[in-house]
Amino acid sequence: MDMLPGQIHTIADAIDRHGWYTADDLLDPGLVGALADECLDMDTHAQLQPAHVGRGSKRRLAAALRGDRTRWLDESFSKVQADYLTHMLALRDALNRRLFLGLHTFEAHYAVYPPGAHYDRHRDRFRDDDARVLSTVLYLNRNWRPEHEGALRLHLPDGSQHNILPVSGRMALFLSADIEHEVLAPRRERMSLAGWFRRNGPPFF
Repeated sequence: MDMLPGQIHTIADAIDRHGWYTADDLLDPGLVGALADECLDMDTHAQLQPAHVGRGSKRRLAAALRGDRTRWLDESFSKVQADYLTHMLALRDALNRRLFLGLHTFEAHYAVYPPGAHYDRHRDRFRDDDARVLSTVLYLNRNWRPEHEGALRLHLPDGSQHNILPVSGRMALFLSADIEHEVLAPRRERMSLAGWFRRNGPPFF
């Protein structure tokens, strides 16, 4: 990830001060487009599955809470996924140097929300596991317009809200333990690549 020092400073300062940040130019548009094509192809071939909530023995389907389909990236990742991971790990290293967050591993999955699907308000850090530190969402939706809705709504610690439209190439970053958020129902299919920087975990990515 060829980011200028000023970009890293802006991202790190926003996360340190406010707990979140959005940017539209962190990844090359060609890479974003290739990821979108792969996500769509996987979904077309039924390689994404209804999402679960919870983890371990408490993991379960909960369609009333969330309605997306997901596929986790694993060790067999494709070239385009490898390119994405290279950029994300470079971002990890840059943020560790600035913020001393102790980010170590990274996990990610594709997510597709059909029209009308949503994800209820929640935090990304599990109550019994504090490994997730920084959440990321890269949006893969070409030609997204405000009337398509489907925003990510951040519920900020000061009681205010901030909506982020899922425009292609836009990335949202926020502290997993501090920022509650929800996905509002879109009017057209909505694709993203969600990820979490972790402070510990298996030797993965």
